Amino acid sequence: MVDRKGAERVPAPPWRKTRKPAQPKRQLSQDLIIETGLRILDTEGLDALSMRRVAQELDTGPASLYAHVANKEELLELLYDRVLGEIRLPERDPARWKEQLRAYALEVHRVLMAHGDVARAALATIPTGENSVRAGEFIFGLLVEAGMPPREAAIALDRLSLYIVGDAYEASLHYTRMRAAGFTDKREYFESWVGQIMTYYRALPPEQFPHVTKHVDDLVDAGGEERFRYGLDLILDGIEARMPGKRA
Repeated sequence: MVDRKGAERVPAPPWRKTRKPAQPKRQLSQDLIIETGLRILDTEGLDALSMRRVAQELDTGPASLYAHVANKEELLELLYDRVLGEIRLPERDPARWKEQLRAYALEVHRVLMAHGDVARAALATIPTGENSVRAGEFIFGLLVEAGMPPREAAIALDRLSLYIVGDAYEASLHYTRMRAAGFTDKREYFESWVGQIMTYYRALPPEQFPHVTKHVDDLVDAGGEERFRYGLDLILDGIEARMPGKRA
């Protein structure tokens, strides 16, 4: 080895560990905190997410986060809004409101399911983030422009959103149980879980539960996606029945 002056450098003794140069820290910001929190949520679940955990990941103290995010509740709101930013929205076409509403619901469900536990952060909150309001404006505007009275459109938006989030939330509970049970494969987990239910139903006394014991296969046959789409069609058909000119 030769230094800048041309003199030969003395090598380090073999027992001394070679240190890699320290990587410069990224400047702390709200975006970096959200990005880190979302990564923790996606890989470890919502129960693992805390301000302390985010601070550890960023190699800083929890107090330094509070200059950018007030508390965990605000962090959850920001995380949820960041996730909703992944939703792809088309131009509103009130003539195709039902088709667009179905596509929107499937898109939101896809996005929420891609982020495990994030649906838990959406329950019992009023959407105020930019992406939340953007999604709400799309649905509310679509229904109003299709002819639904604004007050009724507001309730329809609320119920549809609750259905989508609730379904995704139920799936997140299964992911939590799957991790706790030591499963890494979703198909394996669900086959085991459904198998236990079927065994239990079949063991019920048929004189007390004739329909359940007779139709066990039908009770558990439909998968999560089929059930979600079926429930979605029930809601959309109900909204359609309340559109002007459709009421009996």
